[in-house]
Amino acid sequence: MSDRAAFRAFVRTHHPDVGGDPAVFAAGLARFRQPESRYDAPVTFVARRRGIAALLVRFRRRPSRVR
Repeated sequence: MSDRAAFRAFVRTHHPDVGGDPAVFAAGLARFRQPESRYDAPVTFVARRRGIAALLVRFRRRPSRVR
């Protein structure tokens, strides 16, 4: 089971909204939120070009065909 799947399974079973114990839930979150955990990393969004600019970029990156 991957880290993400383990985290989601833990939250589904121990969340206080579904009848879990709040103290157990808080302790489990602290365990998953270790510095090496990738889920605490900031979310970054990458803007993508749209319209004609995007088509030009795609066309220029396309490898040439050899016949």
